[in-house]
Amino acid sequence: MATGTVGNAIARRGSVGLEGRDVSYVERTIPLIWPVLRAWFRPEIRGLDQIPPAGPVLLVGNHSGGNVAPDTLVFTAAFVRRFGARRPFFQLAHQLVVAAPWLGLLRRYGTVTATPENARDALRSGAAVLVYPGGDWEAHRPVWQGHMTDFHGRHGFIRLALETGAPLVPVVAIGGQETALFLTRGERLVRALDLHRRLRLDVLPISIALPWGLDIGDVFGHLPLPAKITIEVLEPIDVAARFGTDVDAAYDAVTACMQRTLDRLAAERRWPVLG
Repeated sequence: MATGTVGNAIARRGSVGLEGRDVSYVERTIPLIWPVLRAWFRPEIRGLDQIPPAGPVLLVGNHSGGNVAPDTLVFTAAFVRRFGARRPFFQLAHQLVVAAPWLGLLRRYGTVTATPENARDALRSGAAVLVYPGGDWEAHRPVWQGHMTDFHGRHGFIRLALETGAPLVPVVAIGGQETALFLTRGERLVRALDLHRRLRLDVLPISIALPWGLDIGDVFGHLPLPAKITIEVLEPIDVAARFGTDVDAAYDAVTACMQRTLDRLAAERRWPVLG
C-alpha cells in the first residue's frame, strides 16, 4: 500500500499524524541530508539486511542525545536509502516534539505522536515503525549512564508486537549521548512543576550543550557534537512464538540482548566523540 493511501486510511479512522508523511519530499531531501550526516556523525550502520524487506515491522531502539536525537536522524536516513522512500516508515516521538512548529519538517519524514493508536494503525497498514520505549527518560540520561539501555520499565512495545503480530527488530545505537553533556534528568523539577500530568514529561534535563552553554529543558534542542554514531540492527524476534503471552519474559530478553550489544559496541570505542 502506498504511503499516501496509508495516510488517508488512517486519517479517515480518526488517528492523528500518520497522514503527514510526504514521499516526494523524502525522496528529494534524503540524498541532500545524508552527506551532511555522514560528514558530521561518521555513521556506521550494521545489519540493515536483518530488517524484513517488506511488510510491517516493529523497530525497537535505545535512545540517546536528547531532543536532537542524532540516532533517529541517522537511522531514518539509512532506512530510506536502503528500502526507498516509498516504503511506509514512521518514527514515534513525544507529543511536544511532533507539535513544535520549528520541527514541522520531521512530520514530513514520518515522525508522529507516540500513541498506541498510531503505532497499531501504522503496523496494521503494513508500515515499518520505529519506537523508543525509553523515550525522553532514556534520551536525557546523565552522561555517566551513557552506555545503558533504560526503557524505564515500559512494556508497551511488547504488547504491541503481540497484538499486531509484527516481527520485533531491536536497533542498538551508540554515540548519541556524547553529542551533549547531560548532567541530570531533573526529576525533582518535574515533580515540583507537575509536568508529567500537564505535559506528559518525565524529565526536565539540565545539560551543557552548544550553543547555549547551560541548557535547561533542551526545549529548543542544541547543536550536537560530531560524535561517531554506530547502529547495529539485530535479528527479528517473533514475540508470540518465542514467549507466548509472557510480556515480562519478552521484555527482559529483548532489553538484555540490546544491553549486551551496547556493551560490545562500547568496548569497540576508544575515545569519546571520536569513536
